[in-house]
Amino acid sequence: MKVAKGLYYTKDHEWVKVEGNLAFVGVADYAQHHLGDIVYVELPEIDDEIEKEEAFSAVESVKAAADIYMPVSGKIVEVNEELIDDPALLNADPYENWMIKIEMTNKDELEELMTSEEYEKFLAEEE
Repeated sequence: MKVAKGLYYTKDHEWVKVEGNLAFVGVADYAQHHLGDIVYVELPEIDDEIEKEEAFSAVESVKAAADIYMPVSGKIVEVNEELIDDPALLNADPYENWMIKIEMTNKDELEELMTSEEYEKFLAEEE
């Protein structure tokens, strides 16, 4: 499984890329690999405020459906609309194809997430 460096990760296999007070959120390679071919992505509305660990999206594949959880609290400022027309982009490159961009409301929550190195160790224990 590919683990992108410089990102934060959750135990539910979401990733966060931080740029100032903004964060891009997506699903990790591990998640898309285990889901299989993704055929549907539900995204939240712009200006929705979502708390950490609250579901913000649903992803459906040929094998399963899964909720995607918010890694840090924030307000949705942008959604990746390309995913609505082409959900398989998450399979093609889950790190390039983010799902949402948020304005973080509590940056301290990042400290509760794993670094890429910690996530790699976590994955090794999962296998």
